[in-house]
Amino acid sequence: MSGRAQRGQATVEVALVLPVVVVMALLVVQTGLLVRDQVLAVHAARAAARAVAVAPRTGVAESAVRATGLGSRARVRLDGDLTPGGIASVTVVVDPVRVPVVGRALGGLRLSERMAALVEEP
Repeated sequence: MSGRAQRGQATVEVALVLPVVVVMALLVVQTGLLVRDQVLAVHAARAAARAVAVAPRTGVAESAVRATGLGSRARVRLDGDLTPGGIASVTVVVDPVRVPVVGRALGGLRLSERMAALVEEP
């Protein structure tokens, strides 16, 4: 086989393998982003629970979550006993970052984290 024919074969092989390699790389990136968003959700829920322990209001919890860097991708729900001495529950739900092409496989996935805090006396 001539050198020119072998170069053509290598081009075809690269053309066949490259899409698989790209999709695998995008899957790795998507997995990393999901793990990062889950860690941020835990951090946001902790921050919101600490804030609610001192001032049990939804606005305080939302401010604490926004300060963690999640911005508008996170929603906060405050439940439980918000009176002094009660146990307040903070739930943070995060819409994960989606990578093009492989992000569609996540469907309607949302990451959620819940923390409880003892509401302090004023």
